[in-house]
Amino acid sequence: MLREQVRLAYRAPATALALNMHLYWAGAALHLWRRGDRSAEWILREIAAGKVFAAGHGEPGNDLGLADSFVNATPLADGGYRFDGHKVLTSLAPVWDWLGVHGRDDSDPSNPKIVHAFISRDSSGHRTEQTWDALGLRATRSDDTWLDGAIASKEHVTRVLPAGDPDDPFVDGILGAVLPGLGAVYYGIARRAFDLALASATTRRSQALAGRTYAFKPLTQWSVAEAAIELESIEALLERTAEHWWRGYAPGEPWLAKLLSAKQHAVDGALRVVNLSLQIAGAGSLARRNELERLYRDVRAGAFHPPNADASHEVIGQSWLGVLEKVGAPA
Repeated sequence: MLREQVRLAYRAPATALALNMHLYWAGAALHLWRRGDRSAEWILREIAAGKVFAAGHGEPGNDLGLADSFVNATPLADGGYRFDGHKVLTSLAPVWDWLGVHGRDDSDPSNPKIVHAFISRDSSGHRTEQTWDALGLRATRSDDTWLDGAIASKEHVTRVLPAGDPDDPFVDGILGAVLPGLGAVYYGIARRAFDLALASATTRRSQALAGRTYAFKPLTQWSVAEAAIELESIEALLERTAEHWWRGYAPGEPWLAKLLSAKQHAVDGALRVVNLSLQIAGAGSLARRNELERLYRDVRAGAFHPPNADASHEVIGQSWLGVLEKVGAPA
């Protein structure tokens, strides 16, 4: 799956990134299935039927992610929930059939809960506000979503967890799918930029080199080597991390730190490769008609995907120092 994401991102990064927001629900449901838990089987059936899933997790000002929410989740008598609040960065906003959301249930103030559930496109109480006017990756259509009495029925409430850092295999499955998937998208962007830079260096001619191409310039060779080394390391870490996740981690192994490391290394490395690629290709890469100009904009979003670079480093450091509460291994 990661290799296919790389292949897609090589040509259409925004499409691959938006698709990643669908695939991580598939990954979460699959993770439960492999453990013998059929509670999310309906997600797999809907995906098999061609339904599109999207993520309603982003919230303005919520830097705790899935550990908390500003969206109100009100329990209903029949076991369903009503959701009210504001979500941002809803990729696939125009086309989703199911929106996965989380909200806070404060009906028992002494025991707040975080509710994970899915809202159908056909239901009322939700609307999309077209706010997505970003630097790059515009085709993801990551518009805002407003929930005003949106109802998730009982059978579509996947988890009700204690507020705070989630310790649940469903959430583990989300992380296991989304983090390597993000890395794959940005690796695909970097690979494309590198190949475009090579094409430029081997065809653009230098008067200073008596008409030979820029491929013979020592600085070009150095920059190409730097980018190539970066790409090799990104691919190797992503592949190893994905394989390790699929096989399963040993108890106590810092699996979350490893997933975050692979994602962070990919997005940081991709930014370096794209910057080097523009340097190799020269000033022509700044033109809007040049594909490298778009890749330069697209790659910059990598550092901001939750958890962002700051949060990732914090969790990785806490994991290795042994001060992160959740360092167990998903079975």
